[in-house]
Amino acid sequence: MATHPLTAEPDTVLAVDGLRKHFGPTVALRNAGLRLLPGEVHALVGENGSGKSTLVKILSGVHRPDVGSMEVGGRPFAPRMPAQALRAGIDTVFQEVLGVENRTVLDNLWLGADGLLRPVSRDAGRRAKAEKILTALLVTPPPLDIPFGALQLSDRQTCCITRSLLRDPKVLILDEATSALDYDTRTRLFSLLKERAAQGMSIVLITHRMDEIREIADRVTVLRSGETVATLDADWDHDEMIRLMTGGAHLVQDTVRVAADAADTAERPVVQRVRGSRLRPGGAPCDAVFRQGEIVGLAGLEGHGQDEFLRLLLGHGDTEGVVRIDGDREHRVTDPRRARDLGIAYVPRDRRGESILPWFSILDNFAIATAGQDVRRGLLSGRSAEKRFGHYVERLNIKYGRTSDAITTLSGGNQQKVVIARWLASQPKVLLLNDPTRGIDVGAKRDLYRLLRELSRLGLTVVMLSSEVDEHVELMDRVLVFREGSLAAELAHEELSRERLVDAFFGGAAVTA
Repeated sequence: MATHPLTAEPDTVLAVDGLRKHFGPTVALRNAGLRLLPGEVHALVGENGSGKSTLVKILSGVHRPDVGSMEVGGRPFAPRMPAQALRAGIDTVFQEVLGVENRTVLDNLWLGADGLLRPVSRDAGRRAKAEKILTALLVTPPPLDIPFGALQLSDRQTCCITRSLLRDPKVLILDEATSALDYDTRTRLFSLLKERAAQGMSIVLITHRMDEIREIADRVTVLRSGETVATLDADWDHDEMIRLMTGGAHLVQDTVRVAADAADTAERPVVQRVRGSRLRPGGAPCDAVFRQGEIVGLAGLEGHGQDEFLRLLLGHGDTEGVVRIDGDREHRVTDPRRARDLGIAYVPRDRRGESILPWFSILDNFAIATAGQDVRRGLLSGRSAEKRFGHYVERLNIKYGRTSDAITTLSGGNQQKVVIARWLASQPKVLLLNDPTRGIDVGAKRDLYRLLRELSRLGLTVVMLSSEVDEHVELMDRVLVFREGSLAAELAHEELSRERLVDAFFGGAAVTA
């Protein structure tokens, strides 16, 4: 084995060979392998459904493989539960935030450290260790004694990462754990991970963001259809990476049409309007209109108001000036129930916390918002829901085993597709999407982009918050930029570029009138 450039030792920290795993008729892994070296950051990539999450859950002791072998430090490794993986030095931070919302931040940071959850507020040593890492990761660390559930999503995920760093594992696995982080926190995390790697910690990074891989990964292993197809060095080529992941040469950009002509868009009827509403006390009033068939992006640095604006359109906050327009009639959007009655649908950012019902089946998760369409002679018809679901399976390219399987058997991207299909089935006039591609692969993004463009041509208005700059540049007809709790700028499609958009985040674009 070649010696890794970060260490003089050729030893393998983690060796995985020939893993296979079935879930009923579904083959999740067919021939997965991985070699992790001391002190390296190793990216694991692949489309949703490629087997990444299954591999991670096997390494974490959540699942057991049907066939194959694993070694940690040259010794056989076959965990039957997560505690055994932790004892072997493998700790995992999952994309879905895991915490006890009504306990303090400090309690959550030391969750499981003693085999049970006990208050640690008086333990000065643990407080000091927690504060040191949180201060390294966050510009403004949260008070340790407030409830964990009071934190924003980015800070909750940061606490989950901090929990693992406090354990100082041999191998840290970040399973899309960076997808919820704001830009500053991610930058600070990568700096800290490089320090830990230099000290000997090995890190497995699962991400769909190519810029993250380019910035921090020493090597990249690619999975496709449950099989390891390649391991690449740090000088990997983008197009080659996509080809390995998808089995073809197509790129996300290939499916994105030119944005609607500005003059044509201006002639379309307004379907929703905001006039004079404030996102925060003391903030400047917001004015915006949304026209039929537009795809409008909401952008800005994390926490600068775009999330509040999206929820304003749904009926949260200062809704005095928020109206839904249907022809000559105007209806005030007073609350989310009213919004839904007016044809406004919303897909939240926190999939596990706000969207899916993990103990329900795939079909039930899809049909829950439109169950009234499935009533036949006073009884629910499963056949009706199956038929409706099949329509969106094809349009969104949803990959699953059986509709009766629990939704948690799906990859994150396919779970997200089911949630989006749920609300599309309600046939909305306005679709609000809160960072819908967070943590999903280029193939899933391609499917979603294609569908959104198709639906916009048919008249659906899409308002989409996205944390990815490239997504705004490629997909949106125009982008509203938020800064310091206010709507600060608007960029038409022909004005959009990565440089112009990022510049607007920091005040470089003209303020909207």
